[in-house]
Order: sequence, then structure tokens, then C-alpha cells
Amino acid sequence: MSEKSIRVENLIKNFGEGESLVEVIDGASFSIDKGELVALTAPSGAGKTTLLMMIGCVEEPTSGTIYLGDEKVYDNKWLTKETRKIRREKIGFIFQAHHLIPFLTVLENVTLVPQTNGISKKDSEKDAMELLKYFEISDKANATSAQLSGGQNQRVSIARALANKPEIILADEPTAALDLKRSVDVVKMLKKIAVDQNVAVVIVTHDEAMYPLCDRIIKIENKKVISTEVNS
Repeated sequence: MSEKSIRVENLIKNFGEGESLVEVIDGASFSIDKGELVALTAPSGAGKTTLLMMIGCVEEPTSGTIYLGDEKVYDNKWLTKETRKIRREKIGFIFQAHHLIPFLTVLENVTLVPQTNGISKKDSEKDAMELLKYFEISDKANATSAQLSGGQNQRVSIARALANKPEIILADEPTAALDLKRSVDVVKMLKKIAVDQNVAVVIVTHDEAMYPLCDRIIKIENKKVISTEVNS
């Protein structure tokens, strides 16, 4: 039986009120299993990043329910004041820009969150080096982001997202700044991570070339989640 990693029920997001009310998401309901790589797609401005940020406990929904693993984190309100703690412990974020801290080394960037979570410097560095070896960039451990290529920086950002051993990885347009070959490499890498680490990976993308690499495609159209297509 599949184990659910993300489940949302009747999720609604509006901005503003009265005459200035803007409806963004109207009643989204879906689930994502551990080990799945799912593409979230929609026209520009249609709410895909907003939906991703609600799942990631960054953007507060207007109403609805969110489960992350076995934990209900939102039920018409946040069920904990420690949403930052949920993000640190359960979720790894990857963005279009790598957002590495420029004055830190690659190793220091990857160990930052685990050390913030109380993991010792020795243990966090050991785990980080294993990740960097996994991504074939361990030789860049003492380099800064300015000394790396765009593709290498994105690998480091993925390693950083995995450093806290998350249950969920949320990636917002992770391939937008890369050419086709590097984009394919990154998405294949995310698929491998989903399977190897048994985590749910959600990528926001408008690049149809990436769809065949994903297990499913969730589409938003006219504020609704209109389909989930299973790739055979």
C-alpha cells in the first residue's frame, strides 16, 4: 500500500477581500506518495508557486486541510506556531536561483541547516560530504558558489535541501536557468532521490520536456486542480 507524504483537502487561497478579492486556488484536493516525483504545472500567474508554498508551510491558506506525512499541519488554521520548525525538519526547498550564501563554502552551505537543527559539526560535515560525493561535487567542498558553474551550484542547492533528511522536497522551477541537457540531468537526479530516499518530490515547471521524466503531472487551470496524469 502506498504511503502518503502529502495530502491536501479542499485547499483555498484568496488574496485581498471585498471588491479587491482575488481567488487563486479554489478547492484543491490531491495526495502525493513517498517515492513519487510529481510535476506541478499551470499557466504563469495561475497559482502553482502559491500552492507549493502552502504545502511548504510558508504561505497560509485561506481554508482547507494539509497533512504532511501522518501529521495534520493545517485545518483552517495552522495547528502549530512552529511552522518554521516543520520546514526545517520535514521539508527541503530548491529554487530556480540556488540562493547559496556567497561567503560560505559549499560544505558550510550544506551543513548550515543540520547544525541549526542541533546536529554536531562533525556529524553534519560527514553527512554533507556523503551528499557531495553522491552529486559528484565533493572536490568542490571548499569552493564558494562564485567558483562553480550554474549546474554545479544547482547540485549544491539540491544537496543542501537533502541535508536535513527531509520527508518532502519542493522545487520551484529548478531547471528554469539551465539548458535542456542540464535540466534533464537535474530532473533525473530528483527522480533518483525520490526513489533512493523514499521521499515525495514536487517540482513546479512549465517545461513540457520534463513531464515524461515525472511519475505524475498535477495541473492547475481556472483555479482548480483539474487532472493528475499518471505516466506509464
